[in-house]
Amino acid sequence: MNSSLDETPARGRVLRWFLDGVDTRGVAGPHAREPDNGTNSWYRVMCLTGVDYFSTLGYQPGIAALAAGLLSPVATLFLVALTLFGALPVYWYVSRKSPHGEGSIAMMEHLLPWWQGKLLVLVLLGFVATDFTITITLSAADATAHLLENPFCPGPLKGQQVLVTLALVGALGMVFLRGFKEAIGVAVVLVAAYLALNAAVVGYALQKVVLHPHILADWQHHLWASHGSPWAMAAVSILVFPKLALGLSGFETGVAVMPLVRGADTDTEANPAGRVRNTRKLLVTASVIMSLFLIASSVVTTVLIPAEEFQPGGRANGRALAYLAHELLGEWFGTAYDTVTIFILWFAGASAMAGLINIVPRYLPRYGMAPEWTRAARPLVLLFTTVSVVITLVFRADVDAQAGAYATGVLVLMTSGATAAAISSRRDGFRWAPFGFWTVALVFLYTLGANIIERPDGVKIAGLFIAGIIVVSLASRVWRTLELRVASVDFDDTARRFLSELGDRPIHLLAHDPAHPLPADYAADEADQRGDFNLLPGEPVLFLEIYVRDASDFSDVLHVRGVEIGGHRVLRADATAIPNGIAALLLDLRDSTGKRPSVYFNWGEGNPILHLIRYLFTGHGDVPPLTREILRRAEPDAGRRPAVYVGV
Repeated sequence: MNSSLDETPARGRVLRWFLDGVDTRGVAGPHAREPDNGTNSWYRVMCLTGVDYFSTLGYQPGIAALAAGLLSPVATLFLVALTLFGALPVYWYVSRKSPHGEGSIAMMEHLLPWWQGKLLVLVLLGFVATDFTITITLSAADATAHLLENPFCPGPLKGQQVLVTLALVGALGMVFLRGFKEAIGVAVVLVAAYLALNAAVVGYALQKVVLHPHILADWQHHLWASHGSPWAMAAVSILVFPKLALGLSGFETGVAVMPLVRGADTDTEANPAGRVRNTRKLLVTASVIMSLFLIASSVVTTVLIPAEEFQPGGRANGRALAYLAHELLGEWFGTAYDTVTIFILWFAGASAMAGLINIVPRYLPRYGMAPEWTRAARPLVLLFTTVSVVITLVFRADVDAQAGAYATGVLVLMTSGATAAAISSRRDGFRWAPFGFWTVALVFLYTLGANIIERPDGVKIAGLFIAGIIVVSLASRVWRTLELRVASVDFDDTARRFLSELGDRPIHLLAHDPAHPLPADYAADEADQRGDFNLLPGEPVLFLEIYVRDASDFSDVLHVRGVEIGGHRVLRADATAIPNGIAALLLDLRDSTGKRPSVYFNWGEGNPILHLIRYLFTGHGDVPPLTREILRRAEPDAGRRPAVYVGV
């Protein structure tokens, strides 16, 4: 009996722990909100983005060699050129237009009005989910490859690529269920160690190439023999370039972490110029460091590693620089390199998980398109961990197989960023910048298209995410459509005067159609409604008009202003939906005045089902019954509920 009584409180405690927190402010990551303990120097925040961006060195050189063969250094030059002269200028501009970390997704949302912008965001979120979940699974798979190929790896683990990868993904989920803090401090240590080890490996390998000139000469001879001319090399490099797109992965996260970047003392919320300036330092420094490593690593891995080692099952597959670390600097140094690489790849997955559990609450609840549990971190951690497990099983923890899906997510976001920069810069009056941004967008679009044609897995995964997000979002929007959806109510001085001059008399609000703005319209409406509802001739009334600003928004502050037209006093407000705005206003009047206000309507004509559909998408509809239902849900006590009257 006693154990039975104790079970319910225990389940309650578990449920409270599971749903603890309506946001994810305690989690740091690429899309995290600004933490409570303040901001950080730009180079420290760069390390947070670097666990994702720089960690691609663990697999990028091997993927490039597998895709381009002897042309890997030439194809990598195209990648570096697009990085420095395409992606960097785009996100240099995005950082100014989105200084609070919203990124190019929010820019696209603001450039398109109403539901078009919201639906575009939902589609882009599908690709964000693809990008970040594949980051988790691909990084874990590559970390596993480094572990299993190490000569000191325990024998029972050999050949258990899928099992070890699943263990890493599960461990990541367990860490986030407990809570994940101090991410930036860990990132700084990991990035510093990782870049130092890579510099040692690449530097030693370059020295070997310089001391043995025949190595480079042999590569050049075979390159010319295979491709014949620079034009042929350029053409082939352009064709294989989409397979190298993983090297562009750090820019969207670079602007997403802007709230974590310390600005200047003169910064304001509206104009954080110091934060923008320091974020640009972050972007430039990260892209230059990565570009140098990409070029150098592509050269040394191509000329020093036999081609067969890059193939699936080869010792350099997915771990080209680790192969050189072991071959050139010994097993102990190689083991140290493997250890740091495993940690930074695993931490790249942590960074992606943090991004996922922060980006969902950033957009979907604001649209009314997410269940309440998505405001808590732990349910999202379980959801995305489960998705990551499924993806790992589908791809059999194969790094090469997941590269296309990862590149698809990255390229869609970068195409979106370049397009947003092109449209926005034109509206800002720039003359030549839009042309450059459109050129970059077309290059990204070509790369994306080629990647999708050859490796459609990314689109398939993104399609599943997009379909799931849209179905859940629209269902949630329908389910929550009868909520108040108003954060607060604010009256201007004229509106307050109208209300105060009522004194102790009751508040009678006559709903009026704003499409009839003439004094005679108000007079006729007042005469009709006084007759319908038997309001005394001397009883004061206020007209109420609600304008729908953007029905695709879910909630906002209701600003009420008072105007006088031909002796008639009118309260006007903008809302996301008319019934919700009226209900929120009535409840606020009740609470602020202590009176029970009444609102009067004429009965609407038309099919009620069509009215409901119209209400869902435009904020209009059969207002009286919807207003009454919203009030009923918000105030169960009928004696305290504002009154709704409907005439014929």
